[in-house]
Amino acid sequence: MPYIITNECIMCDICVPECPENAIAPGDPFYIIDQDICNDCENCAEVCPVEACLPNDKI
Repeated sequence: MPYIITNECIMCDICVPECPENAIAPGDPFYIIDQDICNDCENCAEVCPVEACLPNDKI
């Protein structure tokens, strides 16, 4: 299940370099994850300081 970034995102940039697929990109007003590229590695969720990265089925 691909991950998504919720509106809790504070645009801190911590998750971007952690994504091995480069699936995270700036959005407006928070980052977005390309659902077609995300490989469900959980790296973004592990480093997010505000727990804004969640599996799509948890939303």
